[in-house]
Amino acid sequence: MTMMRTELPFTGTRTWIGFALMCLGMFMAILDIQVVATSLPAIQSALAISPEAMSWIQTSYLIAEVIAIPLTGWLTRILSMRWLFTAAIAFFTLASIGCAASGSFAMLVSFRVVQGFAGGTLIPTVFAAVFILFPPRTQGIATTIAGIMAVLAPTVGPVVGGWITQVYSWHWLFLINVLPGLIACVVTPYLLPRKNTNFEGAKLDGLSLFLMAAAIACLEIGLKQSPQDGWFSAICISLFSLSALTGWFFVWRTLRAGHPIVQLSTFRDRSFAIGCVLSFCLGVGLFGSVYLIPVFLAFVRGHNALEIGSTMLVTGVAQLAMAPIAVALERRFDARLLTGVGFALFALGLGLSTFETRSTGFSEMFWPQVIRGVAIMFCLLPPTRLALGTLSETQVPDASGLFNLMRNLGGAIGIALIDTVLYGRTGSHADALRARLLAGDMTTARAIGLDPGLFANGLSGSLTPNAEAYVRPMIEKAAFVWSVNDAWAMLAAFALLGVLVVPFAWRTKHASALAIEAN
Repeated sequence: MTMMRTELPFTGTRTWIGFALMCLGMFMAILDIQVVATSLPAIQSALAISPEAMSWIQTSYLIAEVIAIPLTGWLTRILSMRWLFTAAIAFFTLASIGCAASGSFAMLVSFRVVQGFAGGTLIPTVFAAVFILFPPRTQGIATTIAGIMAVLAPTVGPVVGGWITQVYSWHWLFLINVLPGLIACVVTPYLLPRKNTNFEGAKLDGLSLFLMAAAIACLEIGLKQSPQDGWFSAICISLFSLSALTGWFFVWRTLRAGHPIVQLSTFRDRSFAIGCVLSFCLGVGLFGSVYLIPVFLAFVRGHNALEIGSTMLVTGVAQLAMAPIAVALERRFDARLLTGVGFALFALGLGLSTFETRSTGFSEMFWPQVIRGVAIMFCLLPPTRLALGTLSETQVPDASGLFNLMRNLGGAIGIALIDTVLYGRTGSHADALRARLLAGDMTTARAIGLDPGLFANGLSGSLTPNAEAYVRPMIEKAAFVWSVNDAWAMLAAFALLGVLVVPFAWRTKHASALAIEAN
C-alpha cells in the first residue's frame, strides 16, 4: 500500500493550537456523558421524570453518538475536516444550551440526541487529524494528547459532575460547554489547514443510512434492556435479531455501493482489523472499570459522587504521569510489543480488583488503579498507530470512525455484561453465603461483618425472623461484593483477549518505513 498522505508545510504552532482546540471539543463530548450520569437523580427530580424513563437521558445521547461516529468519514469528504469540526462543535454548544434550558423530559431528550450526534463526530475527527495534520515523527505526541483527553474525561467526569451538582445546579452540567465551545467554534477555522470540499461525495445512500442507524440503535437498546429483561427474553431476542438482519443487509449493500457512507473495505487491512479488535477490548475494560468503581463505592461503601470522583482521579493522574514515557517508548519499540505489554498490565490491574471486600477503600484500590492508568496509555497509543498509521489520507477519516466505534461498542457491551453479572450472580452468591452461615462457618460470619460470638446465641443451624432481618442486609452486601469481583474477572478476561490477538497484527514493510522515519 502506498502512502498518499502529504507532508503539510502548514504544520506549526497554528496547527498545534488548532489541534488542541479539537481535543478540547472531544474532551467536552466524552466528559458530558460522565458528568450527566452522576446527576441523573437531580435531573429526574427537577423535571419529574419517571424512574423507568430516566435512563433515556443517557441512552438517547449514546445511540446518536454511535450512529454519528461511522458517518464521520462521509461527512469529512463533504465538508472537509476543518468545517466538519466547526459545525460539530457549534451544534454541540447550541444543543448544550438547549439541554440547560429544557423544561420537560421530551425537550431534554431531543436536545440530547442533537448533542450526541455532534459529539460523536468530534471523537473520530480528532484521531483522524493526528494522521492527516502531522508527519510521522510528531504523530506520537499528537496521539498522546488525544489519548489523554479521551481516557481522562471518563476518569474526572464523576468528580466534576458531583461537584457541579452540589455547588451549583444540574443546568451547569451543560452550560460549562458553552464558553469553550464558542472559543473552539470561532478560532479553530482560522488555525486548521484549508482543504477543498468534495460535493461529489455528497451522494447519500439513504437506505444504507437507515439500515446502519437501525442496526446500531437496536443493538444499543437491546444491550440496555438485557440485564433487566434477560438476554433471551422476547424483546431482547427481537432487538438483536433485527440488529443482525439490518446490519447484514447494510454490509451487503455498502460493499457494493459506488459511494458508500462507510468504507468497510478498510477491514481487509489486517493491522487495521486487529487494531479494531484491540479497540473493542479496551472499550470493555475502560468503560467497564469506570462504571464498576462508582457502583461499588456507592452501593457498598455509601460514598457520594464527589468522594467517588476523588478516588477515581488516581487513574487519571497515573495516565498523565505515564504519557511522556509512553511517547518516548512508542518511538523506539515495535507497536505490537508495547500493545502486548499494555494489555497484559491492563489485565493485571483489572485482576487485582477481583479481591475486593465490603471494607475495600481508597488504599486498597490505589495500586490497581495506578497499574490500569499506566497500562491504558499503551492500550491506546500503539493500537491507534497499528490501526491507522499505514492507511492513506483518504482512508483515515472512515477508518478512524470505525476504530472509535469499536471502542464505544465494547463499552456498551461491557456495561451490559457487568449489569448481567451483578443482577444474575448476586442471588446465587447470597444463597451460598446463607447456607455457609447456617452451617456455622465462622469465616463466612467474619466475611459479612457478623460477630462470630452471635453463633453461641443460636444463630447457627436456623434463623429466627429477627435474626433473618438482622443478617439479610449483611449477606446481600457481601453477595454483591462477590458479584462485583466476578465482573472484574470478566473485564480482565477481555484484556487478556487483547494480549492474545496482538501476534496476529503483522508489521508491514510500510509500517517499518514509518517507524524508521519517526525515529
